[in-house]
Amino acid sequence: MKHQLILQAALACALATLASGAAQAADPNQEKCFGVAKAGQNDCANLAGTHSCAGQAKLDKDPGEWKLVPKGTCVNLGGLSAAEAKAKFAASTARK
Repeated sequence: MKHQLILQAALACALATLASGAAQAADPNQEKCFGVAKAGQNDCANLAGTHSCAGQAKLDKDPGEWKLVPKGTCVNLGGLSAAEAKAKFAASTARK
């Protein structure tokens, strides 16, 4: 029973990831903004790879979590572009 529940959860996450990617591709007026999502309000997988579903962020403003925002507003929100977030993540993992 537990094995089946795990498989169902994994399938749900995979479908949510696909739906999120399709939604992002469909709206060119949106961009990924890293470091602005509140806990539980991220839009999809994080940079660390510790989860692959929306709503699983553990901390507010985690630089590895992202949210879709209107294009051009990320900097005003204090967020990072995908390239900036990946560089910051790479630097933090290199120090460990």
